[in-house]
Amino acid sequence: MKNTTPMFPGFHLQTLRRKPRSAQQKLAKKMALLRQKSFKQIGEVFEKFIPTALLKPEQAGAMSRRRLFSKENTFWAFLSQVLDADGGCKEVIRKLQAYASIKGTKIPSSSTASYCMARTKLDEQMLSDILDHTADRLENMPETGLLNNRRVIVVDGTGVTMPDTSENQKVWPQSSSQKPGCGFPSARICACFSLESGGLLSYAIGNKKSHELLHFRQQWNTFKPGDIFLGDKGFCSYFDQASLKKRGIDSVITLARRAPVRAARSLKVLGPDDLLIAWPRPKHTAKLSYSKDAWEDLPEELPLRQIRVTAKHPGFRTQGFYIITTLLDAAQYPAEELAKLYFRRWDVELFFRDIKTTMGMDVLRCRMPEMVRKEILMHFIAYNCIRRLMYEAAEEADIEVRIVSFKGSLQALRSWEPHLNQAKVSKAERFRLISDLYDAMTNTPIMQRPGRSEPRCVKQRPKNYQRMTAPRHEIKVIPHRSKYHATNP
Repeated sequence: MKNTTPMFPGFHLQTLRRKPRSAQQKLAKKMALLRQKSFKQIGEVFEKFIPTALLKPEQAGAMSRRRLFSKENTFWAFLSQVLDADGGCKEVIRKLQAYASIKGTKIPSSSTASYCMARTKLDEQMLSDILDHTADRLENMPETGLLNNRRVIVVDGTGVTMPDTSENQKVWPQSSSQKPGCGFPSARICACFSLESGGLLSYAIGNKKSHELLHFRQQWNTFKPGDIFLGDKGFCSYFDQASLKKRGIDSVITLARRAPVRAARSLKVLGPDDLLIAWPRPKHTAKLSYSKDAWEDLPEELPLRQIRVTAKHPGFRTQGFYIITTLLDAAQYPAEELAKLYFRRWDVELFFRDIKTTMGMDVLRCRMPEMVRKEILMHFIAYNCIRRLMYEAAEEADIEVRIVSFKGSLQALRSWEPHLNQAKVSKAERFRLISDLYDAMTNTPIMQRPGRSEPRCVKQRPKNYQRMTAPRHEIKVIPHRSKYHATNP
């Protein structure tokens, strides 16, 4: 070896240098640093519910490189964001900084720009596939004995608002009674839920001008032959009942837009307040929401069953109503059992309350329509994952999943998450923590108080602020807000 230091014989610089690292070693170190910064530990509890194959890096293009906000890290960070009580992007960055500090790695920047840019690169179709996977996992449950072990899918609609941007206003315009700059874009969501598990099976989004029935028809493929559709009076339609029956799907809905049939005009009296009737096909008009070809395919008459239900509990807003169903066998499906089934339809209102109020989806945060759709998808994925956790916890505690509190489960998950994300947690310790999490979710079951009256009113009075009647930059606020109102200059 040639001596490059002639002043110091026998002293070679090569002996003081580290051995050069190969390209494989450099890549291995970089991958180890990325794994230390991974958000996967944040979703450790949900990992078994999410298909990992969909979170692998792309072959080329966006989300193909292994960076801090890779495809997998960005998904888990987004999921953590919708589960947090704060729900802001800055909360995700703070969590990542704390996690990097525990790991002893370099603390990332406090800017949310990289994270927000990474969220825009997540494929909406991938998120839809993940939601479908979580829905399938929820349906792989033991039979419950409800209506001869038939799956009941309850359908209803709700509304959400979002930031007032021109892009959102074009897709989901605000109410026409509000002045520009004084309202918020409003979207309508129609969703199908499993009545037994509470899992969200499918959904459709529209604006305030589109009816829930149109969104419901987009989700007919969610139903399988033998299912039972449960809905309120907004879904009372000859076309929908006949079309679903043709697919082998029965319906239980409330009578609306038609007068109840009297016993003298019925086909058969099946029991007290229980009649076998037949609806004639409606006349075709231009106002119908389906084509003339679809109208011609409808049967001339649709045999149905009409059941009058009387609310026996004092304080109910409705004292009596009529149920229309295609379940014609009174011996196999007694009227009392169908009445009890319809009273459980109120559970869908509680499902939406869990998503909108408990998880905070009532007011969305994203400013672009494509990100609004992704934000809604992430809320639904997180909701289904929590429902699956509730089912596993209820199964371990040997109780019904219906009496496990969704809000209590979410609170327990938020409290357990920092401990599950510690730097040094063995598999045995993690298993013990998750077992304790299940115990915390089920040790305070919901008390069942059937028949109680809960009027839909608000006790808390709003603050005495002026109402916005013009855009904020144009409005002039008069002092003494308790005596005057804001006016335009």
